[in-house]
Amino acid sequence: MTVPPPDWPRREASHFLRLSPHEWHVQIFGSGPDVLALHGAGASSHSFHPLIAHLPGYRLIVPDLPGQGLTRAGGTMRLGLDAMADDLNALCQSQGWRPQAILGHSAGAAVALRMAEVMPNPPASVVGLNAALGPFGGFEGWLFPKLARAMSASPFIAALVTRFSASGRQVERLLAGTGSSLDADGVANYRRLVARTSHIEGTLGMMAQWQLEPLLERLPQNFVSCLLLASSNDRAVPPEVSKNAALRLPDCTYVELPGYGHLMHEEAPGEVAQFVRPFLDTHTKAPRLVR
Repeated sequence: MTVPPPDWPRREASHFLRLSPHEWHVQIFGSGPDVLALHGAGASSHSFHPLIAHLPGYRLIVPDLPGQGLTRAGGTMRLGLDAMADDLNALCQSQGWRPQAILGHSAGAAVALRMAEVMPNPPASVVGLNAALGPFGGFEGWLFPKLARAMSASPFIAALVTRFSASGRQVERLLAGTGSSLDADGVANYRRLVARTSHIEGTLGMMAQWQLEPLLERLPQNFVSCLLLASSNDRAVPPEVSKNAALRLPDCTYVELPGYGHLMHEEAPGEVAQFVRPFLDTHTKAPRLVR
């Protein structure tokens, strides 16, 4: 049986589930209505650990996305937005999970909204934390996807990125570039991740296959109840991205927290939970319509 490394965060909550095409690593906490939590690109289930203690009364189901963390991707062509949403939906059905809410950070929020479109029993609500719901602009919009495709096509690039990024100083610089400040344990968790070549390969593959525009075009037709929570110091996904998306979603509340960066749920889990928990408490009790 596959087991997490001895130093893996909260390894006692880990489960490994085989469902084609992936071998999933999922951490499960608590009991109550199901809430699925999806991390952003380059992170893993560990990023929700600080927030978990502030959300009692729910069964929190926190998978590593395909190819990232400890989830082994079964194919290089199942790392894009639509494929991830379909494969996560299949995983939920196979395990009998019925998420009443999906909590997504950054790119995980886009996956959450896509899942709300395709699930036979859609969630009552979606919570986006610094949701990546906007395309790259200008030169970056042309360069980044092409760069990711070129890098993911080479079997050597991920190993080189791993060697370059795995030092503590490089990880601190990467995290500082998001506008967030994490403690030593938080930095150590990301250092564990970037030291894994498979994680870098999965992240590059996700970036290379990311096609967000169709989802953005459909936002006015997505009637799931949403909370988009942004932070003013986010240097990765500026708060205007969530603010603009909230204006296009039919049933959405927008909240902006001052002073935190892209990883606000790790920096200030208690403050984030002050908004997330009442929203979940309200919407998990509401009846859901099966579309």
